[in-house]
Amino acid sequence: MTKDRLWALAVLLPSLILVGIFVYGFIGRTVYVSMTDWGNDPAQALAANPIIRWTGLDNYRELFTGFLQGRFRQELVSTVFFTLFFILGCLGLGLGLALVLDRNPKGEGLWRTIFLFPMSLSFIVTGTIWRWMLQPQGGVNQAPTLFGAPSSTFGWLSSTDAIWKFDWNKLPLITAAVVGVVLAVIAFRAFSSGERTRALVATACAALLFGWALFVGPNVKLLAAPELHGFNLALIGIVIAAVWQMSGYTMALYLAGLRGIPEELREAARVDGATEWQMYGRVIFPLLAPITLSAMIILGHISLKIFDLVYAMAGPDNTFTSVPALNMYLTSFRQNQFALGAAIGTILLILVAFVIVPYLSSSFRTEEGHA
Repeated sequence: MTKDRLWALAVLLPSLILVGIFVYGFIGRTVYVSMTDWGNDPAQALAANPIIRWTGLDNYRELFTGFLQGRFRQELVSTVFFTLFFILGCLGLGLGLALVLDRNPKGEGLWRTIFLFPMSLSFIVTGTIWRWMLQPQGGVNQAPTLFGAPSSTFGWLSSTDAIWKFDWNKLPLITAAVVGVVLAVIAFRAFSSGERTRALVATACAALLFGWALFVGPNVKLLAAPELHGFNLALIGIVIAAVWQMSGYTMALYLAGLRGIPEELREAARVDGATEWQMYGRVIFPLLAPITLSAMIILGHISLKIFDLVYAMAGPDNTFTSVPALNMYLTSFRQNQFALGAAIGTILLILVAFVIVPYLSSSFRTEEGHA
């Protein structure tokens, strides 16, 4: 080993040790605790030397199939809907604002500052502001009176109505169908690009999943009775507040991407007879695809572990707006069920990994290809 490598190792070693202990060590400890019964016995939860027994995957089984964990299952469904609408809202509004600013309007610097300002606020501040605006007598419900219409009575944070409901017992069937469709798309693309081995493997896996969904899936029951979950309308206000805060961030990303597109490409498209719509659809938007992917990864990561915005807007006990991160906090530090809270945290870690790891893998492959 050369002297330079030794110096590099010596400089990096303290950081590696700290990261290993306080990041990966604590992650490992959380996973271990999630497979014990720590906190299931109230007398042992806060004991100086609690008796902790290994229970394997019992806590995870309880979360997904336990009679008393319907709240957690609804929170998972709410997180999926929240993530979907949050990402779509931020991308759509951010792209729209970036397209407007890309045309160099008068006072562009001022508008850019205004659009970016919400991003400088914490989610606690944003939640406090929007909670005041969305209360029954708040500004949003009173806005129709400015046009002579009666005030709105919609319960932005208190509604108990839900739409797009489905039975939790059908989750394995739905999951198999979705994964099967994704594998079918991968197989089609692999066939189109000539990757026959990859295409055959994806096709075989998709066929197995579809076969399971047709013949076995309908008979699989996670719960003894039907349990309906859907998109709670009380989440709409939280989605609006989150989009308001983070759309400026996506605007900045898209604006940087638009400003980085050479003007020669636009001129060449115009010379070839492309209209403005064709230029954006066939030249500009495809070039913004990497930025869209990066924004989706970052926004998805934020939405999966969101806590403070929901806490500030709806409080900890509103089950119609609750999310897994909030439930993890309450389970661990209010109910002292540390193992069950650790299991919720581990599930959140897995969900975030599903979003982050493919992106990092793709980025590393791209860097190696350019190297």
